[in-house]
Amino acid sequence: MVWVSNRGTSCVRQIARVLSACLLMFVISNYSQAYAQEQQQRFSDVKGHWAEATVNRLVDRGILDGFPDGTFRPDDPVTADQFVKMLLLSYTNVYPNGERAWKKEFVQSLGAANRGILEQDYRDFNFRPSLLGYWAKPFIDLANDLHFINKSQFADFKANLKREQVAEIIYYTVKETEYTEDETLSLKSAGTLGDFLSLKEREKRFVAEAYGKGIMEGYPNGYFGAGQQVTRAESLAILDRITDKSKRVTTSLAAVPPGLEVIVPTKDGHYKKVVFPTAKMAEAYKVLGEAAKLRGTNYDLVETTAKLYKDAETKAKDVNRTLIPNGSWEEASLWIEPEYRTYGVTVHVQNGVLARNQESIDAYANYLFAHEALKFKELFADVYRRVEAGDTVENQTFTIGSYAVELHIDKDTKTIVYSILEKM
Repeated sequence: MVWVSNRGTSCVRQIARVLSACLLMFVISNYSQAYAQEQQQRFSDVKGHWAEATVNRLVDRGILDGFPDGTFRPDDPVTADQFVKMLLLSYTNVYPNGERAWKKEFVQSLGAANRGILEQDYRDFNFRPSLLGYWAKPFIDLANDLHFINKSQFADFKANLKREQVAEIIYYTVKETEYTEDETLSLKSAGTLGDFLSLKEREKRFVAEAYGKGIMEGYPNGYFGAGQQVTRAESLAILDRITDKSKRVTTSLAAVPPGLEVIVPTKDGHYKKVVFPTAKMAEAYKVLGEAAKLRGTNYDLVETTAKLYKDAETKAKDVNRTLIPNGSWEEASLWIEPEYRTYGVTVHVQNGVLARNQESIDAYANYLFAHEALKFKELFADVYRRVEAGDTVENQTFTIGSYAVELHIDKDTKTIVYSILEKM
């Protein structure tokens, strides 16, 4: 029997640890060198290309593959069906076994209806091309059902994709997954592109959105490239920016001062950005929302208008777009028109309307007119009483503090509209 001292055992263990560390470093070094060599040799035509890093990263994620001859052909065009497939795959995680799953943040970004489509109608979606019939059908069907595209927008999904067509896909995709930009500001920003005026009117809206969001940018010559085909490398860079906001570029004419940008709900259940011209108007939007909440749940905030309802039933009819002849479902509304720097209050004179909505109207007026609010309230009460009594009230303009208050009466519907313009 051989006895080994504790000291000897300790030395053996130290030597073993050193040898293990050296072996690990050797393996890592060889792996790193092999990986770096593989990255360099992966595609013979990508080394030094402007999109080299993006191409290699997204190829690793399986968004787009290279060709058997060892090339990627970054400057070749991409087809519509290829782009749709890549768009959907960009919202997934890929696992070592090759399986895919939707990114959690993507699912959370969708509205309730689209989440239902994804989790119910497409719960067995396997992210693979169809083996029976047209390979891209599963991807096109899903993108269509999520409203990222409309099948009818492409006569041939195998056709090479043009830049303005990509902008259209971007527009509807961000509409479903985040929000659209302030249209006035985006159009102004994109208007600096040399070929912007050559676009059709509907194309201008799409290009302005893609450009304003920093997902697409112009070429060095100052042109957007309308009519030009999108390359494989460009498509990956665009998809990278769609799904990762940190990759987006700054293309706006000027930065918007803090506090003027507000994300508001739209009529179709989505969201859009509104840039208010002044801090006071941006704050007025918050006050408008708080004033509407004084009606409990009997209100609906759509863009920059708060509609006030008699009860839940009339609200439901309006929200569900049930038609009503010669009138409106809401009893009153508090609104802002940022483009025209105008605030407003609209009231439909009916039994009990004033009692139900007075508190909300007063709260809005208190913010707008401050210490002059009493003058507006007295004007409002007098006009309402006269219209309710059937008296003739002329349209006219009043001055209250720093505002010009334009009064307009619609006799047929007994509607009172106050347009409140701040004097410049």
